[in-house]
Amino acid sequence: MKMISRVIAIILFLAFFGLALKNTHLVALNFFLGYQRTDPLALILLVCFAIGALLGIMAMTPSVFRHRREAARLRKALAALQKEREAELRAQTQPPLPDIVPGSHYFP
Repeated sequence: MKMISRVIAIILFLAFFGLALKNTHLVALNFFLGYQRTDPLALILLVCFAIGALLGIMAMTPSVFRHRREAARLRKALAALQKEREAELRAQTQPPLPDIVPGSHYFP
């Protein structure tokens, strides 16, 4: 599976690299207040992709931390339940205590 994902990553990289080489035309990007920037199309696409990926990671971060906290809490609860179960199993496997202590002379 790791090999397949690497092959797919290499193919995608080569495809995007070829696309970047074919789109070296200068593009003017107009901002507010009359600001204008002229860069190659491939660079503008790369910057937009990077900004989108960064925003996606930032949007996903709170839920990842929430899930990690929940997983840690559940692991602690599971460990406590396992300890409790082990204690119950140990109590069941111990032999019962005798009713009369050997060597005592008490008979009802």
